[in-house]
Amino acid sequence: MNVNPYLPQRHINDHYDIVGFISSGTYGRVYKAVSKRPANGPTPIVKHPSGRIVEAFAIKKFKPDKEGAELQYTGISQSAIREMALCTELSHPALIHLVEIILESKCIFMVFEYAEHDLLQIIHHHHSLSSRGPIPASMLRSCMYQLLSGLLYLHQNWVVHRDLKPANIMVTSSGAIKIGDLGLARLFYKPLHPLYNGDKVVVTIWYRAPELLLGSRHYTPAIDLWAVGCIFAELLSLRPIFKGEEAKQDSKKAVPFQRNQMGKIGEVLGLPKKNEWPLLQSMPEYPSLNSVVVYNASVNRPVGLEKWFKNTVQGNGYAMPNNPPPGDEALDFLRKLLEYDPLKRMTAEQALKHPYFVDSGGGQGSSGIGGNAGTNVKLPSWNCFEGLETKYPARKVSTEAQEIGGTVTGGITGNKRSAAVIGGLGDETGMRSSVAGSGVKKMREG
Repeated sequence: MNVNPYLPQRHINDHYDIVGFISSGTYGRVYKAVSKRPANGPTPIVKHPSGRIVEAFAIKKFKPDKEGAELQYTGISQSAIREMALCTELSHPALIHLVEIILESKCIFMVFEYAEHDLLQIIHHHHSLSSRGPIPASMLRSCMYQLLSGLLYLHQNWVVHRDLKPANIMVTSSGAIKIGDLGLARLFYKPLHPLYNGDKVVVTIWYRAPELLLGSRHYTPAIDLWAVGCIFAELLSLRPIFKGEEAKQDSKKAVPFQRNQMGKIGEVLGLPKKNEWPLLQSMPEYPSLNSVVVYNASVNRPVGLEKWFKNTVQGNGYAMPNNPPPGDEALDFLRKLLEYDPLKRMTAEQALKHPYFVDSGGGQGSSGIGGNAGTNVKLPSWNCFEGLETKYPARKVSTEAQEIGGTVTGGITGNKRSAAVIGGLGDETGMRSSVAGSGVKKMREG
């Protein structure tokens, strides 16, 4: 009996209608799409593992390594392989959901659920308001609780993300936080070689942990918790807390000491001390710490995290009765995330149990996934928009170039913003670029 065990090849344009173009970068392009309605019959229904219907999709197209007049195919990028391998295995309410992978015309298409917002977009919205209004405290707690729940799931499954930043944290219209961009993520269970050997530079510079800045050859998931601390501080202040300039690698690909970034951290926290971080002297770049003082005298008179926190809360105008300012628990939460010594830094599991997330009052937070049933605490909601009147603008989507299958032409010179929608399409080691790409002319709400 002649039986073909393989399903016929799926073609991207047979199953999805492209709504518009979102962004492009190092590894490819991202498009917004909806399910294609067949000529005869209803539109196919795609369901999330939770049972809800996925109505829109973000299609991430990994392009061949070289494009031009003649297409040159030189293989699949390491980032694409990692992301495909991990996304097909992992599933959690706080992780972006991978619907399917399609290989067509030597291009890889990863089809994800679509998220209307990301944390960077929300930060920019609040920063651009005429009154420069702060992100509500209840929304902050919900965002951080969901983010840490997803991060705990990754760490429990031996995955370290290595590129957490606001642009990689998606937010759906229903207020669900989704961690995106697993292109730099790695399994850390019994690695064959130190993680440093595979990727000498990880995490966008503003969110890079001090052990990485000091050249540590061995690191742990604690680097993700430092990034979470930086994200929390940015949500509070509406600007990066440690906004340094990255020193680029030289022609010999040597990794330079990030003196400027270390100085930005030192301006707030002071430089690390041996008595507070016992393994500090074992860091390869420890001798370089002295040069930070020479180039940035402010590290000798640090602001201090407590003063930074109080100035931020007062300056951002948490004044309304229904929007009380973050209190001492939030400061303690931030301090334990921005701990220099990675062995003392709070883990994701410890962070979820921090008093910052515990509200007095009976019952569990609405939709309290992962909550402690039976305890007399109210956990943050899994809808970060719950109870808010603010309506955030949807993501901008270009309507110019909509072809996706095969070779895309037509001058798509879109937004190279890091990690728009799924992440990983911008420069992974660089600082994020502006939200609006200069090449996008016709935009509409997504």
